[in-house]
Parts: sequence; structure tokens; C-alpha cells
Amino acid sequence: MKRTHLPLNALRVFEASARHLSFTRAADELAVTPAAVGQQIRALEETLGVVLFRRLTRNLELTPEAEQALPALQQGFLAFEEAVRLLQAGQSSKVLNLAAPRALVAKWLTAKLADYGRLHRDLRFSVNAHEAGEVDFTQANLDLAIHFGGEPQAEGIHGRTLGDEALVTVAAPGAGLDAPCIAHPLDPETPCVESALTLADPGLAIDAAAAGLGKTRVPALLAMADVAAGRVVLLEDGVPAGGQWWLTAPTPQWRQAKVRELVAFLTGAAG
Repeated sequence: MKRTHLPLNALRVFEASARHLSFTRAADELAVTPAAVGQQIRALEETLGVVLFRRLTRNLELTPEAEQALPALQQGFLAFEEAVRLLQAGQSSKVLNLAAPRALVAKWLTAKLADYGRLHRDLRFSVNAHEAGEVDFTQANLDLAIHFGGEPQAEGIHGRTLGDEALVTVAAPGAGLDAPCIAHPLDPETPCVESALTLADPGLAIDAAAAGLGKTRVPALLAMADVAAGRVVLLEDGVPAGGQWWLTAPTPQWRQAKVRELVAFLTGAAG
């Protein structure tokens, strides 16, 4: 019989019945009625063209054919159980592989992962820098990726947002709105006539502002820790950022408890 035609549920019922030599005890194990067990056995006998049990007055007895096949069937179910265990062990790996923009890693993500790691001491994190474009989750063996912009559009990729984002203007304490501008790619429309300095990412722009090189307009999520530490101050209220931070992954990764739990923590931490 071809693999695609194997009556696996009926074989499971047969194995339990053969082990107990009782439809009633097999039904208790399988959480079904004895009548349902009997129906499955009769259907299996018809499908295979083999009598599996002799019905005696008080119990059951295996036919020679059933007795001969039972050990191989039980080994098969043990192999199924081992395969399921290996699949679950892979999904429950204690390593989380993430990709995120370098600025987000430096200014927000590492601190949040440290907080999360204190709650889950057995977890380990692997974080790769990823600035723009589509992420190859398979090649990079990623569980989760974070990007700034719009909702993911790639087929099979789903996301959760960290919430609405705003651009805020920050500078070193004592600096004013007349400070030189520091530009970066996430704010191509810096409201200055001319930028005194252009840097590769908003994290570097915040550090340059803290060093007294000017003011910069950056996503609020990236600036909050430096503002709280007093390294920079807010010069202007936030304006809509034109995008959000998205935590994204393919459908299979969202089935992993470790991914769902981390996403729930990060989305709560950003609120």
C-alpha cells in the first residue's frame, strides 16, 4: 500500500487495541467510545482484507497475521514519535536569530534584549545588521527581522508594528535651533538649508549631536535612551515619520513560541 493511502488513524487504533487486547481499554486511552474503536477495526480489516482479532467471550486474541505485523507497526509509531520530538526540539531552540538596522540595535534593541534575557536566562541572541531591502530569512537562518518603513509586502512575510513613529529634533544640552544640521538616510528632508554633516545612520547622527556637532532629526524610538540619559535634549516636538518599525517573519517562524513571546515583549516595551 502506498504511503499516501496508509490508514494511519485506524492503525493507531489497532495498535492500542492489540496492546491492551481490549477495545474498551483502547477506547479509554484514545478518548473515544468502544463502539468507535470497533468501527475503526472493522474498517481496517475490510481495507486490508485481513482479520486482525478473534473475538473471544471475555477478551480479544490476535490472529497470526496481526501478531506478526504488530512489532513492525509499533516500531513505526516509535519512529514517528522520535521524528516529532526532533521537530519540536528544533523549534524550541534557545537561540534567537535577529536582523535589524545598526542604529536600532545600538540605540534600542540591545537594551531590550538584555531586559528580556534577564527574564529568560536560557536564551541566547544572535543579531545581524540589516539596513534596507528584503531579508532572506532562509539563507540567514533568521527568526525575526526589523525594518523601518511600510508594512511588509513580500509573499508569506507577516509583521507586527512597534507603533506610530515620529521624528524628533535633538542636540547636545545648551544647543539651540540655530545649530548646524546633521543629516542621515532616515531623514532625507532635514529642515535645513545645508547640512553641516552627513552620516550613514541616525544612531551615528545622535552621537554626533551629543558631541556638540549640531542638531539632527531622528526617529523618537532611537533618541529616547539618550534623552533620558541627558546626552541630548529635545529641541522640537515630533512630526510624523512616514513609516514605522516593523517586526517581520515568515509564517512558519510566527508559529514558534519563542518568536511570539519576544515580539509581545518588544511591542509592549515600545509602547
